[in-house]
Amino acid sequence: MKKSLPLHPQPFLHSKGLPEAVRSGPPPDERALIERSCKGDVHAYDVLVRRYERIMYQLAVRLTGNADDAADIAQEAFLRGWSHIKAFRREAMFSTWMHRIVVNVFLDHRKKNRNKKHISLEQSMDANEEATTMDIPDTAAGPEALALETEQQIELHKALMELPEAQRTLMVLFHIQEKTYEELVEITGLPLGTVKSRLNRARLAMRDKLGSRSPD
Repeated sequence: MKKSLPLHPQPFLHSKGLPEAVRSGPPPDERALIERSCKGDVHAYDVLVRRYERIMYQLAVRLTGNADDAADIAQEAFLRGWSHIKAFRREAMFSTWMHRIVVNVFLDHRKKNRNKKHISLEQSMDANEEATTMDIPDTAAGPEALALETEQQIELHKALMELPEAQRTLMVLFHIQEKTYEELVEITGLPLGTVKSRLNRARLAMRDKLGSRSPD
């Protein structure tokens, strides 16, 4: 049975012994939540988790192509974040920090599970439709146009999953998550020039893979 990311009203971290967050009233200021989390306030951290859980799960799905792995990675990333929250730099963005943790957990998992089979894009969509919704226009396009669009998206997904993990990560962060170069530097810890050159190589690799799929 496939696992999915727990959503309200079930607390995301409840299975690990962390209590539910307070749900009433407007969301507290993020800086205040971080400060409280750094002081050991699990309620405050749970609010942060709920705020970013879907985004991080979407990232994990895009990186792994596997709904089960994505759920595991997202949960482990938030638990790892809780373990290291006191080391969080106050001037940084919490979302950027969590992106970096998700990427690191993904790379760690890939080292341990090199031969784990990816499920198909359709299966990922069944497991969490919102997390992997393809950008297919819901206009008056006919069935043939929609089928072509779907086929193109599937081919893009397959080519993306064939990239090495490092290249795939940059492609997902830049082209799907729409992160800036500066954010990529923060997430990956790489110099700007390295980020740009590796992203360019990833684009070329994608183009070659998609080109090899084109009919002669």
